[in-house]
Amino acid sequence: MTILSLKKNLTFFTALTGTVIGTMHVVNRIFQYISTADNMLSDDKYDYYNWRFGKITYKKTGSGSPVLLIHDLNVCSSSYEFEKVCSKLSKTNTVYSIDLLGCGRSDRPAFTYTNFLYVELITNFIKHIIGEKTDVIVSGESCPFVLMACANDDSIINKVVMINPPNLVKMAKIPTKASKLFKKLIFTPVIGTFIYNLNVNKKTILQKFIFSYYYAQNDIKERDILTYFESSHKDHTHSKYLYACQKSRYLNANIVHCLSRLTNSIYIIVGNSNPENILAANEYQNYLPSIEIKGIAKTKQMPHMEKPEEFFSDVKIFLSDAQ
Repeated sequence: MTILSLKKNLTFFTALTGTVIGTMHVVNRIFQYISTADNMLSDDKYDYYNWRFGKITYKKTGSGSPVLLIHDLNVCSSSYEFEKVCSKLSKTNTVYSIDLLGCGRSDRPAFTYTNFLYVELITNFIKHIIGEKTDVIVSGESCPFVLMACANDDSIINKVVMINPPNLVKMAKIPTKASKLFKKLIFTPVIGTFIYNLNVNKKTILQKFIFSYYYAQNDIKERDILTYFESSHKDHTHSKYLYACQKSRYLNANIVHCLSRLTNSIYIIVGNSNPENILAANEYQNYLPSIEIKGIAKTKQMPHMEKPEEFFSDVKIFLSDAQ
């Protein structure tokens, strides 16, 4: 190969690379515009906790003994997940609905997210904002860090209601070389954002609702999909940093050792239509027999969204029981 042909090939490759990256950038901008155009997550009625790692958005409603609602640790999730439950609980309790760091209306710093980061967030939020021992209702992947917070400081959390907590074995897996490489790739400005957009969009969110979140597909609302879509792309798609860390197992933690140390009353609500939810709940009960488990028929991952009336009835009985 002559020097001239080598230069031509190099010029072509450079131009092609620039075109591809430029196209990715345009697609990323389009995703950003489409996902946030409806402004589903307006923060006009929310307060802010200026935590040391970023601004945390929360809403306080009602009066009475405090209850903290913590949504699933997922880039698509936000306090919207508890919207129907919050309105019911606030009639008898002071309810705090929080958007976790990297989610909803809260900040999305570009750094490595870990389970221990959220343990600290919840501990600080309860101490600085709620100011007294509180009951907690927590969903999905957020359950482990709430249990860790209970184990670390028994003065902040009273009763715990967990909704479909994750498999303990899955949560104990640590990052690998491949997962660390994936994290670095997603953290890159244009290519990483493009890959994130391919994996987190309206189609994939709808599929999640159909196959994992809801039992009855007819109950899925367009508003649910749009809100989850917007949450996953706010703040110039900076949710990708949480996504990368979660997929790379940086948010995993072996919490088995925590369970035996807990003295909290713990209640697990599972969607009975997903056998994996029941198996996961039984794992927790095997390590801590005092845990109570209640199933809600014809629901999957989101019984509190799909059947809020039945969910609220179960929670109300548990929270009102004498200590």
